[in-house]
Amino acid sequence: MKKLQSATSGKHLRRVRRICAALPETTEKLSHGEPTFFAGKKVFAMFANNHHNDGHIAVWLPAPIGIQEMLIESSPKKFFKPPYVGGRGWIGVDLDHISDEELDFHLRQAWRMIASKKLQAEVG
Repeated sequence: MKKLQSATSGKHLRRVRRICAALPETTEKLSHGEPTFFAGKKVFAMFANNHHNDGHIAVWLPAPIGIQEMLIESSPKKFFKPPYVGGRGWIGVDLDHISDEELDFHLRQAWRMIASKKLQAEVG
């Protein structure tokens, strides 16, 4: 698997890490060779650096039911259906085409979808 070794991929990974680190009880581990973010023991975001040479420096994350198709249709440069998890409604977010504010929104939404009810209750 060829990685995009560039200042751009590092900059985007730092953006994702900064937002994820602000979410309660989030941990980062390598999974399938990429930085992956967990809410408790469940994955809510996966960094993807040119996965199988797809040309995207992206983050993959779950989206509410019905949202994946709408986002991809409305902004195909920004959103795509990622392999493996796309069939379960996850979205790929091309980090070159999204603002920090919008990325923050999608990552927080993904965290809320995956975090346990107990953890969410602790957060309020």
